[in-house]
Amino acid sequence: MTTSTSKIAAELADREAIRECLARYARGVDRLDADMVRSAYWPDCTDEHLSFRGNAEEFIDWSFTAMGTMDQTMHLVCNVLMAINGESADVESYFYGIHRINNAEGGKQDVIGAGRYVDRFEKRDDEWRIKDRLVVTDWFREYPDSADWSKGMLGIMIEPGRRHPDDESYRRITLD
Repeated sequence: MTTSTSKIAAELADREAIRECLARYARGVDRLDADMVRSAYWPDCTDEHLSFRGNAEEFIDWSFTAMGTMDQTMHLVCNVLMAINGESADVESYFYGIHRINNAEGGKQDVIGAGRYVDRFEKRDDEWRIKDRLVVTDWFREYPDSADWSKGMLGIMIEPGRRHPDDESYRRITLD
């Protein structure tokens, strides 16, 4: 299955808007920015995400409760394939989620999950958002430890990214 160059050219703005929506979702969950996550979903959406099934507001409550206990998270979204059909699009994108969590023994450990977002997007009033999402986990890895941030990366002391609204990116860039 391939998509012709002329079809991609005709859909370029829609394709970019869908990619931007995926990026808003990733930034929103990593920064714990509920408004950013809301901007990626239609209010009447459904999301099937690990053990969760519900709408955007329920997903925010469920995921922010868990991720709020973690020191850092980073979600990378790539390999985006899409088939646009008028005002709807079927989109599969790969994700790689890195999580630094507080374990039961009082220490830190890293958990990485990878898989695919299988999404149905809808375009309403010239805006693309997720209407239905299924998260498929294809791979994960749990490490017994995590980096020692008190020693810095390669001995260079660094300040980790923060959550909304304290992350420096909220002062340096404005996203509409």
